[in-house]
Amino acid sequence: MSLSHLHPARVAAHCALAVLTLCGTAPAPALAGVDDHLVLPLHVAGADLEAANPALLAARRYATFWHTGEPRYAEAALAPDFLDRTLPPGRTQGRQGPLQASLAFRAAVPDLSAELEDVVIAGDRVSVRLRFHGHFTGHFGTAAGAGQAIDFQAFDLYRIAEGRIAENWHLEDNLGLMQQMGLAARQ
Repeated sequence: MSLSHLHPARVAAHCALAVLTLCGTAPAPALAGVDDHLVLPLHVAGADLEAANPALLAARRYATFWHTGEPRYAEAALAPDFLDRTLPPGRTQGRQGPLQASLAFRAAVPDLSAELEDVVIAGDRVSVRLRFHGHFTGHFGTAAGAGQAIDFQAFDLYRIAEGRIAENWHLEDNLGLMQQMGLAARQ
């Protein structure tokens, strides 16, 4: 696998995870087939960069869901009784909410990708900063995209229970996103 397209810190993180796994420090992935291609964080603070860390693993699974849109990653990351504590109007509570949000957003930005830039772990809390990229070539409500570049951030705080995200508080740069899509005036 070539890592030349990755940021140098991501290459270092990938190598550290590989060394930990090869040395027997990290056990085999808990969910074979799901954990094979998880996104790597650019920066991690507050915990060992260990593949087996349940909080880090949950954050990586959820970031991979946003990166790929594949429901299996959300199902692996989110607790069965998952609660979105900053539920946007119209979004379904529980696991279905993020799945619906991903489908709707990918209808507008089919080439959406997400980078896990920062992860801070403290006990059962994980704070993450995600950066989303893509192009508005689809439809968002009644608006049609014209290929506008999309680049915005989201900040999340997770509570981890039994290795999964039980609660999520999140804040996205929705104004910046709407401006990039041409749906809100730039100031």
